[in-house]
Amino acid sequence: MSKLIVAPSAEPDREGSVMRITPESASWQYVGFEVIRLSKGQDLHRETADKEVCLVLLSGKADVITAEQEWREIGERMNVFEQIPPYSVYVPSGDSYRIHALTELEVAVCSAPGYGSHKARLIAPAQVGTETRGYGNIERRIHNILPEQEPADSLLVVEVFTPNGHWSSYPPHKHDQDNLPAESLLEETYYFRIQPEQGFAMQRVYTDDRSLDETLVVKNGQAVMVPRGYHPVSAPPGYDCYYLNVMAGPTRIWKFHNDKDHEWIMTKP
Repeated sequence: MSKLIVAPSAEPDREGSVMRITPESASWQYVGFEVIRLSKGQDLHRETADKEVCLVLLSGKADVITAEQEWREIGERMNVFEQIPPYSVYVPSGDSYRIHALTELEVAVCSAPGYGSHKARLIAPAQVGTETRGYGNIERRIHNILPEQEPADSLLVVEVFTPNGHWSSYPPHKHDQDNLPAESLLEETYYFRIQPEQGFAMQRVYTDDRSLDETLVVKNGQAVMVPRGYHPVSAPPGYDCYYLNVMAGPTRIWKFHNDKDHEWIMTKP
């Protein structure tokens, strides 16, 4: 298996963690990502320290309590493929959070360097910007959970639904150069869910000089680390694809560069 793919553990650890990506394990500087699965009635309590966190309720319902705020009985969807926007909670650095599971619960813990610039807040489904991007077989549904227009120090968080037989993150684009205003440097993780679960998605990660050039077969519940390069995704016929993206870098802005060989696709009607 490629070193870019991170597989979940068979069973949660004592905190409920089934997957953990840290800057140290990924050999980069900014993005952290973790998947927590809690049983009904189970709690998770953590300090954010020097990280800001976006807790995305992938499925299930919970109470979330920070040092100064609390939100009771949040959560609506019980499966990501319901395709309704999630409830999320932003927690700044220097804070804490406790999650109490009211049902079986899956939570994504998205993290990046924080500077304490913002207060904890609920991101309700009505606050999540939704859009359809692309056309034909590159059409996909986007949920902008924590876009650059909303307050945070480092994090950018978005989820994408790619119908079976479609492509997304397409045409191939990259954001690995700190070269604003043309391009921003953003590390990125992709957390995949596939329906039906025995299916797979394909993702290619490659650079212009092909020093990195991998074609990945990604299964349900796995994540892909994108340290640099272009990174298109394909959902095979019969299998719908969901992924949650977490991005962060030295500047909180998403400026990407399309692969010049394939950029012409966007000129089609």
